[in-house]
Amino acid sequence: MIKFKNLFFILILFSACKDKAENQEPNQVHPNIVLIYADDLGYGDLSAYGGEISTPNIDKLAENGLKHTNAYATSSICTPSRFSMLTGEYSWRQIGSGVAAGNDGALIKPGTTTLQGVLQNAGYSTAIVGKWHLGLGNENGPDWNGKITPGPLEVGFDYAFMIPATGDRVPTVFVENHQIVNLDPEDPIKVSYKEKLGDNPTGKENPELLKMDYSHGHNQSIVNGISRIGYQTGGESALWKDEDFADIFVEKSAEFMEDNSSSPFFLFFSAHDIHVPRAPHQRFVGKSGKGLRGDAILQLDWTVGAIVKKLEDLGVRENTLIIVSSDNGPVTDDGYKDMSDEFLGNHKPAGNLSGGKYSVLEAGTKIPLIVNWPGVVRPNTVSEALISQVDFLRSFASLTGIEVAIKNAPDSFDLHKALLGEHLRGRESLVQMGTSNGFSFIKNNYKYIVPNNASPEITWGPDVKTGFSQEDQLFNLKIDPTESNNIAKQKPDILDSLKKEYKRIRDSGSSYLNN
Repeated sequence: MIKFKNLFFILILFSACKDKAENQEPNQVHPNIVLIYADDLGYGDLSAYGGEISTPNIDKLAENGLKHTNAYATSSICTPSRFSMLTGEYSWRQIGSGVAAGNDGALIKPGTTTLQGVLQNAGYSTAIVGKWHLGLGNENGPDWNGKITPGPLEVGFDYAFMIPATGDRVPTVFVENHQIVNLDPEDPIKVSYKEKLGDNPTGKENPELLKMDYSHGHNQSIVNGISRIGYQTGGESALWKDEDFADIFVEKSAEFMEDNSSSPFFLFFSAHDIHVPRAPHQRFVGKSGKGLRGDAILQLDWTVGAIVKKLEDLGVRENTLIIVSSDNGPVTDDGYKDMSDEFLGNHKPAGNLSGGKYSVLEAGTKIPLIVNWPGVVRPNTVSEALISQVDFLRSFASLTGIEVAIKNAPDSFDLHKALLGEHLRGRESLVQMGTSNGFSFIKNNYKYIVPNNASPEITWGPDVKTGFSQEDQLFNLKIDPTESNNIAKQKPDILDSLKKEYKRIRDSGSSYLNN
């Protein structure tokens, strides 16, 4: 009789636990999280956002999930965007967080609260695969021939396989955890951004060796027939081949997901596509009809499909939250003569927006953001909620039941319900940063661009309008998304209100505390 009572009690307990699990709110569960972060992908580049280049794998995620139409990176240049997203802090609050050189020290210091660290605390295995570009090593830079630390493993990642900066910067090697991959100790690598090293050819001196000519800058050390920014010698056995990036990153991601499929994992897949130099694998070359930039978009779409397929093969797709986005807006000629402008045709990388990468205009920071989580995010939905990538940290923390101290992640808000489409309202306002210390501020569909003495157009090469003016600029984005009609003089009260709030956020140490 006692045995039967015990059995009955166990059955009642099991039933109660089952009901509790089935009725959990999203923030009480731990889905796998895969964040696919494209590079220089514009708001209008994906066919899901009206682009002419077919991206069926990404479109499928949008069709079966949520497409955000009012989402932003925090900067129109890559290092600040990545810093802000991973720390929950506007990058301009930290000195020296502009575009990182290939040999800069670590910008995110050990002990900093990070998105990946929060998920580690929630029991996740965490990985970064792809582009890092947030510095490595101490204040003097990394020891390329020794243990490279601090880096991703010191700020919340369990595994890292990455290119240190960008494809157009030396060193042109892969780093896995703390070491350069395949480095021969008898052939040490040397890196300099100040002076030429040795007698190796450069793009400027030996243009006949190039398979892709440079248009501006990018004329120093040649690797794989492409000249780069910066000089390097040695490390011949470790040098990468650009055309293999996507395949290698997918392979490393698949290995990580397979090794951790029995417990929650977070994969930050930081793609190098669509950044220069654009050298997609041969199987994509010529397939888009839009030049190498279009072919790189096809390669990105293939990458997304390969990751989704691996999740399905592992049987974890249904419990995986996938996010696809970009670090900043688009640019065509960004240092190489790859015919990106000539092959555009009717394709508009920025959609109907003005500006692009580097600018404070909308195309610089307004980015695609697609969220897919089977059974949680409703399919084929669209949200106009104002979202910033700086909000990912507190949103993921809330989603996984982790509390973040008020003093940490000072500009991040918990918007997980807006991110997942449960709420239509997002954040109240956001600060945006461009090149040349340019800033803008958005609130209630109005955008204030802070006066700036820099040129209204990029002067070093790319054909991009910066949006800079020495006068106050105010735009109503709801009726003027192209930022064509400056209404600063017609709306002095709104202008004054936005200027005061922008100054308050800039002068304070936290948007979160001052909300």
